Amino acid sequence: MSGYCDYAPGHPLHGPYHDHEYGFPQREDAVLFERLVLEINQAGLSWETMLRKRDGFRRAYHGFDVDRVARYGERDRERLLADPGIIRNRLKVDAAIHNAQVIRGLRDSHGSFAQWLDAQQLDHDRRRDKASWVKLFKKTFRFTGGEITGEFLMSLGYLAGAHRESCPVYARIAALPPPWMAESG
Repeated sequence: MSGYCDYAPGHPLHGPYHDHEYGFPQREDAVLFERLVLEINQAGLSWETMLRKRDGFRRAYHGFDVDRVARYGERDRERLLADPGIIRNRLKVDAAIHNAQVIRGLRDSHGSFAQWLDAQQLDHDRRRDKASWVKLFKKTFRFTGGEITGEFLMSLGYLAGAHRESCPVYARIAALPPPWMAESG
């Protein structure tokens, strides 16, 4: 998404996201879940729409509290489908609830969503590529096709490509380093 490095800086919504979030590794379940929900809801829409509706999503999904969303029932589903502050699409709402339940299970088996992601980085002793990640996500989560999975993982540093090497943000991210850049252990 090197084009993002061209138009995002200075933009009131894209700029802060580009400069401080996109491609930066994250560890908190709520942050990872938020990014997954936003990427799923972005399908067919612009990322700017998602950034504009982000606060509405945070309110509607109780701060992306995985345990709380995993317990959502029919009343919550109907509340979400009536909320003009988010994308009101039944498949996307159902995917968010289902995926929260999956993440809760991943926490039980791996300790956290981030630890599950870390454990999946290698596929047959090689760093997992996008196609392999997409296959894994389609088996694990709902509403996670190639673009959604790729952007989710790139936005969190699990796949390369969030920034051009000449972008000033690239150096800040490389200093962390993100999972795609870290030495295989």
